[in-house]
Amino acid sequence: MPVKQPRIPSEASPTRMQALARLPVFLALDGKRAVLAGGSPAAVWKAELLAACGAHVEVYAVDPCDELLQLAADPPRGTIAIDRHDWTAEDLKGAVVAVGAFEDDEGAARFASAARAVGVPVNVIDKPLFCDFSFGAIVNRSPLVIGISTDGAAPVFAQAVRAKLEALLPNGFTAWAVAASHWRSAVKASGLSFSARRKFWQLFTARAVSNPEREPNQTDFDSFIAEINGLGAAVENGSVTLVGAGPGDPELLTLRAVRALQSADVILFDDLVSREVLDFARREAKKMLVGKTGFGPSCKQEDINALMVGLAKQGKRVVRLKGGDPLIFGRAAEEIDACKAANIAVDIVPGITAAQGAAARVGLPLTDRKRARRLQYVTGHAKNGAVPSDFDWQSLADPTTTTAIYMPTRTLTALVESAIARGLDPRTPALAIARATRPDQTVVTAPISELPLRVAEAELPGPVLVLVGQVLNSHSAIRPNAKSVGQKTG
Repeated sequence: MPVKQPRIPSEASPTRMQALARLPVFLALDGKRAVLAGGSPAAVWKAELLAACGAHVEVYAVDPCDELLQLAADPPRGTIAIDRHDWTAEDLKGAVVAVGAFEDDEGAARFASAARAVGVPVNVIDKPLFCDFSFGAIVNRSPLVIGISTDGAAPVFAQAVRAKLEALLPNGFTAWAVAASHWRSAVKASGLSFSARRKFWQLFTARAVSNPEREPNQTDFDSFIAEINGLGAAVENGSVTLVGAGPGDPELLTLRAVRALQSADVILFDDLVSREVLDFARREAKKMLVGKTGFGPSCKQEDINALMVGLAKQGKRVVRLKGGDPLIFGRAAEEIDACKAANIAVDIVPGITAAQGAAARVGLPLTDRKRARRLQYVTGHAKNGAVPSDFDWQSLADPTTTTAIYMPTRTLTALVESAIARGLDPRTPALAIARATRPDQTVVTAPISELPLRVAEAELPGPVLVLVGQVLNSHSAIRPNAKSVGQKTG
């Protein structure tokens, strides 16, 4: 039997930022001077945006439109002053930003050149060649603000994205964001430690997300402080969250899994976790590979436990990220016990396990009132790497049972031979799915007696899952997005 090679937990190289068409920057304009050249209707919206940020907007326009005059009389926040003459280069000095509304390129070029000459960032409406910055679509839950840009390529698309976000974000988030800005100084002055302050904002966020339409009040603030004080010294400890990453497709992550990834300080992940899933983590989080591969380089479980607990004792929020569901063949019991023994808080975020994801991707029901009344998950090998000696062969041979076999590649031939010798019908339909739910998913189908040979011929990459059962007789076609090889069962 091959011997596993030891592996030391190692920090993964950070994913480099992909190319950006524009750098999203949020300017603080409160009380600062902004220049707007032009008085057309196109200029009105930009004047309103600048004033909404608290800027003192100076508009230079010989003939301002009526809508601009009305806005100047009642600005949303800052001030809007209209000078009824053409702009000059002198007018641009001391401005934080300059915005121009010009119909012709000649006027736009002259304005942009003058602004740049005095070091003022410039935007010319609907003329990207003369712009140092752009205005994107905005989702306003101020002080929570989201900007959306397509670099001018598809403004209508940006508006569609904005509409989606508007529907997702409750209007009540505005009140919670305002409360956060008011409470931040009080939290800093409270004498709480760094870990306790972080705990405060975790409690705040959980309350805001679960009660977005309720107005936050002093009672909420006091309850957060009381809960933190009640934790005593334990607040200085970090935490461990076991998170199921699903079978590979990042769109199958749960919302709780995404929130855990976005709040983690350190992420310990397995080889089976797709790198696309890690993209959901906050960029500052340290990501460490602690993978185990079948008969390949593997970290010792005791080393993983020690690293996980040690980081949590340093006050870190640790996410232990596992392929599929952490509670199904994920050694969750050992890691939970290690956390409890060290008095470390541990939470579990279940994930879609490989059998569910694989079956869904190929359109296969795992149970059926006529053919499959029971579903079982089994592992293809024991701790020593061989076929489990205590395998329940009778349950595998039961024609009314669907069986999902995890990690079966090296033992599949021996397992199938033993199962058939103990009563499994050799004609029972079966399929092997490699890299389930991922773009390079591969499916091999055959009667169970032929499946080991078909899998060997296909040289499937890991991870591989095998499904066995009469319910597969309904698997008459494989969805077009699944690459298939071997014999299809009908």
